[in-house]
Amino acid sequence: MKFKMVVLFVSAALLIAAAGACKKQEDASGTSAIKKADVLKVGVKADVPGFGLFNTSANRYEGLEIEIAKRLAGEILGDSGKIKFEPVTAKTRGPLLDNGELDMIIATFTITDERKLTYNFSTPYYTDAVGMLVKKSSGINSLADLDGKTIGVAQSATSKEAIDTAAKAIGVTLKFAEFSTYPEIKAALDSGRVDVFSVDKSILNGYLDGDSVILPDEFSPQPYGVTTKLSNKALAEYVDGLIQKWLGDGTIPALIEQFHL
Repeated sequence: MKFKMVVLFVSAALLIAAAGACKKQEDASGTSAIKKADVLKVGVKADVPGFGLFNTSANRYEGLEIEIAKRLAGEILGDSGKIKFEPVTAKTRGPLLDNGELDMIIATFTITDERKLTYNFSTPYYTDAVGMLVKKSSGINSLADLDGKTIGVAQSATSKEAIDTAAKAIGVTLKFAEFSTYPEIKAALDSGRVDVFSVDKSILNGYLDGDSVILPDEFSPQPYGVTTKLSNKALAEYVDGLIQKWLGDGTIPALIEQFHL
C-alpha cells in the first residue's frame, strides 16, 4: 500500500512538474493568453491587394500577410484555422492592439524608430518604398511637377512625411488630404479631388488601372513587421524567430512570389 502511495505521489508530482514546465514554456513564448483564448486575433488590411484583401466573392481574406498570420496560428495553436481577422486601417490598428482587442498586427505596418518606442516589431518580412499614382491625363511626370498640388494619403501613415520631406528638398510645396481607406483615396484621384495618390508602391500596384500610372519616383524605405504590444517581449521574440526562420527557409520569399509582390 505504501509503495502504491509513493508511486501515486511521484506520478502526481511528475504531472505537476510537467504542467509547470508546459506553463513556463508558454510564458517564455508569450503565447499563454492566446492559447487560453484558443484563437489568434490579428489585425489585417482588407483593401490592399497582395497583402490583405477581403475577397467578397469567396468570403475570405487573401494575401501575403494573411498567409503569414495563418502560419503563426498554426505554430501557436496547432491549427491555422484558429484565427480571427479584424480589418484595420493605418489609424485604427495601433489603438486596437493597445486595448487588447488584437494579439498582433500584420497590416503593412511600417517599422520606424519612433514606433519602436510604442510597439514591438519583428524582423521585416517585406520592404517597399513610398510612391505616387497619378492619372495619365494629369501631365505629372515627377515630384518636380507637384508644386501646389494636393496629395491624397492615409491617416496616420508614413507616406505624408516621406513625400513632404523629399518635396521640400527640391523647393516644391505640397498640399495634403487625409483619408481613412485606400479606396477612398483612389476615388478622390479619379474624381479630381486630389492630384496624387501616395502610399507604398506595392499597395499602389493594386489600384493601378488603364487611366493611371505609377511615377518612377520613390521615397523612404518602408519595412513591414509583425507588430505586438511593447509589454509582451516574449511574444515578440517568439514571432521574430518564426519570421526569421521563414525568411531563411524560403517560405516568405515563395509567398511574395505567389502574390506577385
